[in-house]
Amino acid sequence: MIEALALLSTRYLAVVDQLAQRALPGHCAFCLGETLPETPWCLACEVALPWNEHACPGCAEPLPGQALVEEGPRRCGRCLIRPPAFDMARAPLRYEAEVARLVQAFKFSASPRAGTLLLTLLEAGHEVPVTSGAGSSRPEALIPVPLHPRRARERGFDQADWLGRRLARRLDLPYMMARRVRMTPTQRGLARPSRLANLKDAFLVERPLPAHVVLLDDVMTTGATFEALARVCRTAGAKYIEAWAVARTPRR
Repeated sequence: MIEALALLSTRYLAVVDQLAQRALPGHCAFCLGETLPETPWCLACEVALPWNEHACPGCAEPLPGQALVEEGPRRCGRCLIRPPAFDMARAPLRYEAEVARLVQAFKFSASPRAGTLLLTLLEAGHEVPVTSGAGSSRPEALIPVPLHPRRARERGFDQADWLGRRLARRLDLPYMMARRVRMTPTQRGLARPSRLANLKDAFLVERPLPAHVVLLDDVMTTGATFEALARVCRTAGAKYIEAWAVARTPRR
């Protein structure tokens, strides 16, 4: 029965994705110009997007150009002084301009068009090894940052779960779930220490985790939510944890 429901869910997601893809314009999703092959945007808009090219590998914080070294970006001062509970972070875009508008349309208006665009941008920004096994760097599971059930009902859907199920299927990664067991006040406007205190004992992982997992959310602001979930995942057996988001909010 469980396997049949899982198969039905997978087929349903595939149909929804096909409909969302058809809903995307035949021209660039941002300017209606001629698109690049296999992408819903044109070259000019791709270049103009706020790509997070120079970011701290520890927390994905956008870094100034002088922070670059020959081997790539170095870790920011905060990660050097107090490394996060996760091992690395990836956010291919900055939460600015058109990307911020897409995230808001997706999160607060449940726009499938915006969600599909964000998913495509997220996938374009990550390279996942195609092999797995001993010594491989390929993740063994993808876990979305969960909403509390009451918050999901208020919003109408869980945006990280929406992205996570589709990304896991596209990247052929096992999909696992955590639970948000405590309804926390909004994180908006809070500094990182307050966010960490706000999220204390908020998450639960009810089954053992594989060694290498990916945590996923739409936006990473200070990293506090990923930090709280990563600590729980460590307790559940994860040894190497990556934090992935579509976009990272630059520090003001």
